[in-house]
Amino acid sequence: MIILGIESSCDETSAAVVKDGRRLLSNVVNSQVDIHAAYGGVVPEVAARSHIEVINPVIHQAMEEAGVSWDDIDAVAVANAPGLIGSLLVGTLAARTLAELHNKPLYPVHHVEGHIYANFIVEQTEHPVSSRSVTSVSDTKSEEQPETQSRRETVSETERNRKGDLKLPSSQPVFPMLALAVSGLHSQLVLFEDHGKYRLLGETLDDAVGEAFDKVARMLGLPYPGGPSIAQAAEHGDLKKYVLPKAKLKSPYDFSFSGLKTAVLRAVQREAGVDHTFASSGLPERLNESQKADFAASFQYIAVKTLVDATVKATQEFQPASVVIAGGVAANQELRHQLSERLPLSIEYAPVNLCTDNAAMIAALGYYQAQVLSPTPVDNVSVYPSLSMSQTAWNS
Repeated sequence: MIILGIESSCDETSAAVVKDGRRLLSNVVNSQVDIHAAYGGVVPEVAARSHIEVINPVIHQAMEEAGVSWDDIDAVAVANAPGLIGSLLVGTLAARTLAELHNKPLYPVHHVEGHIYANFIVEQTEHPVSSRSVTSVSDTKSEEQPETQSRRETVSETERNRKGDLKLPSSQPVFPMLALAVSGLHSQLVLFEDHGKYRLLGETLDDAVGEAFDKVARMLGLPYPGGPSIAQAAEHGDLKKYVLPKAKLKSPYDFSFSGLKTAVLRAVQREAGVDHTFASSGLPERLNESQKADFAASFQYIAVKTLVDATVKATQEFQPASVVIAGGVAANQELRHQLSERLPLSIEYAPVNLCTDNAAMIAALGYYQAQVLSPTPVDNVSVYPSLSMSQTAWNS
C-alpha cells in the first residue's frame, strides 16, 4: 500500500511517499528556518503564507522523486493536529482537494504520534532521487517582488534521500513499546501496547523541552533554532560548571522546564554582574564565548537528564520490549548518549532528518491507521491546534 503523506503543522512544508509503512520512496522538506531566524522564532502568519507558496511544488516533487503517479497512490495521510492553525489549514486543504480530485481515501493523523512512527521506516528506495530543490510555485515570476523571489530561493531546501544517505533502523520497534516524544511544542512519554493502543504516562506541565532550548539560546545570544545551536556551543563547554535544578514533580513521568529556564536566566544574570531586573536581551553582550559554552553545556545536561531519568524509570516499571525517541529533540546527541549509557535495552535511532518535521512519518502512520480504521470523509477533516494524542482517530 502506497501512501502520500503531507505535513505542514509548523514551519516545514513536506510531502513524502511511503510504501507499507516501512519503505521510504521519497521525502521532500521545504524549510522556513532562514525566514524565522530573523525573528528568533516562528511567526505563524509568515509560516502559513510560505506554506501556500510551496505546497503544490513540494507534493509534485515528492511524487516525481518516488516515481509514482496518482494511479499508484492508494491513500493520502495529512497531519491535522496539533500545530499552528494557519499552517495546518494549508496542508489539510491540499490533502482534501487532492483526495477528492483523485478519489483517494483520506486519513488525518496526529503530528506527535507521527514523529513516533518515523521509527517504523526501516527501508528506502534504491531508485536515484532528483537533486533539484523546490524554488518556484508558478512559471511566471515577473509580477513578484524581488524579496519574495529571494525568500523562496533561500528557504527552499529539499531533504534528498538517496540510497545510503539515511542510516535507518535495522528493524521496526517491537510492542510493547515505550516512546519519548520531544520537540519544540511537545514533551511526552507514551506506552504503546500495539498500533493505536497506547496510554500517556506523562507530559510537560509548562514549557516543552524544545521551547526551553530556544529560550535559553536567546538568553545566550545563540541563533535560532535553539536545539542545534545549544548543542554546538555545548561541545566546547563544561557541563558541570553551573549547578542547575531538576524539577521535582508529583508524577515521575511528567516534565517541567519552566523552572530550569528561570534558573538559567538568574545564573546568567549573576555571571554578567547584573540583578534580576536586567533585561535578558542585554545579557549576551556581557558574556564571553567560554561562558556561553559552559551555560549551554550545563543547561543541556540537566534538560536531557530530566528526560532520561523519566524514560529509565518507565522502562524499569513497565518492561517494554523496545524504546524509541521521536521529535526534533530526538536528534540531540547528548540525549542519545545518556540513553545509550543508562537504558537496559539497546536502542536504534531514526536518522536526524526523520526526527525533525517531515511527511514520511505522516505517511507511515497513515498506513497503520488504514489497516484498522475507515477513511475520514473529505468534508469532515478539520484542524485541531491543541489536540491531545488521547483524542486521536484511534481513540474516537
